[in-house]
Amino acid sequence: MPRQNRVTPFSTLITTPARGTLTGNRGCLHDDHGQIRRAYQGRRWIICLLEFKNRRRIVMQAGQYTELFFLDEATALTAGHRPCAECQRDRFNLFREIWATANPELTDVARPAATVIDAALHSERMATSAPLRKFCNTIDDVPAGTFITDDEQTAYLVLNHQLLRWSPAGYESAASQAINYPARVLTPASIVRTLAVGYPVIIHSSAFASRA
Repeated sequence: MPRQNRVTPFSTLITTPARGTLTGNRGCLHDDHGQIRRAYQGRRWIICLLEFKNRRRIVMQAGQYTELFFLDEATALTAGHRPCAECQRDRFNLFREIWATANPELTDVARPAATVIDAALHSERMATSAPLRKFCNTIDDVPAGTFITDDEQTAYLVLNHQLLRWSPAGYESAASQAINYPARVLTPASIVRTLAVGYPVIIHSSAFASRA
């Protein structure tokens, strides 16, 4: 039976039978009955591989962290997660080096500690007031891999100057003129800047099938 552990670009948790390509966590979010009781626990929100060193876990085991699942890395980054420093060590190193280059106001070292990135992302995740939210007037204002929304219900991935509608199973083509501007940028600002300077975000294969 599907559980409420699939993450959307809005960072919310939904129930769906669709499989994800990455897992991760943000602490223990469920109770002893497997029901979600909180949105997060702590600042350490990570993205992990589905398989690592033959480890096996019982999903939503009582008292353990809640296993979350993502369509792809683009979705996970927009939800406020970053690559795991253990199972994705090379990916984490690449991410933090590019993140540091893109965000000199947030760090003055080439390889900031995970805690520095986590603190910055947590601050961005908590920026829910209108003055702190970021908006764009055209898809050309944001880099590929960024998500935007105009109704707080549908999330659109920006890819090669096109919009793709997110769904738990993959991406669907969407007409660029269908969205109303200004549109809110869902992806955290520091990650938008990281994408803009060249972080090679991994995007689900359906995005490229939709474009074709």
